[in-house]
Amino acid sequence: MRNPRDFGKALAIGAPDPVLEIPFRPSRMIHFLDFSNEKMVAKVADIAATVDILLGNLEDAVPVDRKEKARAGLVTVGKEIELGDTQLWTRVNSLESPWVLDDITTLVEEIGDRLDVIMVPKVEGPWDIHYVDRLLAQLEARHHLERPILVHAILETSLGVTNLEEIATASPRMQGMSFGPADLAASRRMKTTRVGGGHPGYRVVSDPDLEHPDGPRDSAQQDLWHYSIGRMVDACTAAGLLPFYGPFGDIADSVGCEAQFRAAFLMGCVGAWSLHPRQIEIAKAVFSPDPEEVAFAKKVIEAIPDGRGVHMLDGKMQDDATWKQCQVMVTLAEMLARKDPELAAAYGFEPASAR
Repeated sequence: MRNPRDFGKALAIGAPDPVLEIPFRPSRMIHFLDFSNEKMVAKVADIAATVDILLGNLEDAVPVDRKEKARAGLVTVGKEIELGDTQLWTRVNSLESPWVLDDITTLVEEIGDRLDVIMVPKVEGPWDIHYVDRLLAQLEARHHLERPILVHAILETSLGVTNLEEIATASPRMQGMSFGPADLAASRRMKTTRVGGGHPGYRVVSDPDLEHPDGPRDSAQQDLWHYSIGRMVDACTAAGLLPFYGPFGDIADSVGCEAQFRAAFLMGCVGAWSLHPRQIEIAKAVFSPDPEEVAFAKKVIEAIPDGRGVHMLDGKMQDDATWKQCQVMVTLAEMLARKDPELAAAYGFEPASAR
């Protein structure tokens, strides 16, 4: 095990110093695009204005015969298109694939100064992060980058979930984690073909009525992913990383998508993947705090400026714990308001241009 003091040192001579605190910028949605599609590349500037994170996908959903074209399209976006304050990410191919080495070496050389985060699929343990960490440091040194590219792990296998605490602390380069339900379901031999969301067969049923044992019984669908998402959120927040929900594959089911995103938001996730433009608006609505809750949180903070003692406000007890919860809510609202004038108005903050 490395000495913790060494985490602040670069892994290659000439590489930039690691970041010791992960920056938290607006991250409500990671919007996936396949840049092997030239029409999609032409729309990037318009799409970038509507999302917090734009991701050039190189892995799943990109056919083998278009892998190199997708990589080249991402390079074009990084070099030629102004994205404003929208982050630029990529998901490279899996570490055992024949494309990943070219993915990483090409992207660092060509657009390493524009690329914020590299998403690594199917991470199974800290050893995967160690490999990417050292490789990136060597490439950053070779190409004289001034800031390190961060790494984001996708939890898609049972071994990855088993090792998620070690993954979270494997490197100061770790930015966060995303939950990948489809591959994880296959890894666990779960009996579902859905990409995220619940399953009608995963339910609880009330006890039978003793007087009418054959009568109808109340039943409710349960969340297949609650336990694992909770573990991911704990591992990320303990290490100062950002947890994300992953994909919701049924594009037509906006209600189901919103419910899954909202459950993840309430549990502590900062955002989710969007696979279609209609999911951008869902993520924006869900992962932006409700204006009424922000107003109440501001009221609590104003009533208890130092967060000490026990106070009654609108018939509810408020103490240091609820004060901390309100600080989380207001801090997030302030950050999003700086990016979104409509939210600034809804939250009662001055727009950025007026400050």
